[in-house]
Amino acid sequence: MRDAGGYRGRQAGSTGPLRGRLWGAAVAGEEEKQSYEYGSTRYLLLCGLGGMLSCGLTHTAIVPLDLVKCRMQADPGKYKGILSGFSATVREDGLRGLARGWAPTLLGYSLQGLFKFGLYEVFKIRYSELLGPEGAYEWRTSLYLAASASAEFFADVALAPMEAVKVRMQTQPGFARMLRAAAPRMFAEEGLWAFYKGVAPLWLQQIPHTMMKFACFERTVEALYKYVVPKPQCQCTKAEQLAVTFVAGYIAGIFCAVVSHPADSVVSVLNKEKGSTAFEVLRRLGFKGVWKGLFARIIMIGTLTALQWFIYDSVKVYFKLPRPPAAQAPPTQKQQE
Repeated sequence: MRDAGGYRGRQAGSTGPLRGRLWGAAVAGEEEKQSYEYGSTRYLLLCGLGGMLSCGLTHTAIVPLDLVKCRMQADPGKYKGILSGFSATVREDGLRGLARGWAPTLLGYSLQGLFKFGLYEVFKIRYSELLGPEGAYEWRTSLYLAASASAEFFADVALAPMEAVKVRMQTQPGFARMLRAAAPRMFAEEGLWAFYKGVAPLWLQQIPHTMMKFACFERTVEALYKYVVPKPQCQCTKAEQLAVTFVAGYIAGIFCAVVSHPADSVVSVLNKEKGSTAFEVLRRLGFKGVWKGLFARIIMIGTLTALQWFIYDSVKVYFKLPRPPAAQAPPTQKQQE
């Protein structure tokens, strides 16, 4: 397909090749600029890239803490606390044992981040179009919840196989230590079901977590700019905006940890054992058991969520992607008020 620049360049050749080339360059530059507009395909793809980096890097960085948390949930009699969990792991497996499961973590959460953040932007735009400007503002919290839940549904399908491998490597003594050995062994012993038997509890864990993560973050950013930051967002430097992003991300992360922890406990035990169901594990753990390891999870998820939003927004800044301002009422609604 011929672009407008190329077509005009050939017609302008009769009066001067230079004019045609200049026209083509100008139009090409304008097209490149337009391709980064909010909601464009390239914008959404780069948002997905930001999600890959934010989720993949942060989850991999906290593998030691995640490993201890999983072992506290799967074997609370042996791993009674964070410090004792670290000590027992180092004593049995050495310092290298703290990094067990890093490969499936990096791969699984990179894929999850791609779908989580990329599809969140897609669904947020589509749902906003359905509601219209006034409806999108008035129902913005519901919009954030619906868009994030829709995105996380698909993100967990991508995450489930590597999450199952990671938990099995971290919690089952004597199991394979490397991804290339663990995944084939799981497939040989239990078939494809081994990788997806935890997807339903993963939905129960991750969808409420992500709904809280995105909705709480969006509304916290809005509140910070309205009540705390002494100047409008458009007057803040990029560094100041990223600082607001980090603070809002940490606040959102604390709420996320509490909402998603019971299901996370079930997933850890379920992926460790063969043949168990989510309801059997939940009945066995009881109310007290599902909250085991919550403090470690608050520290982990709070820091994790803050860093994820910071990295995600930093990618937007690096690629000069448009960063929509904090939510404001449409002009027509302001006049009515």
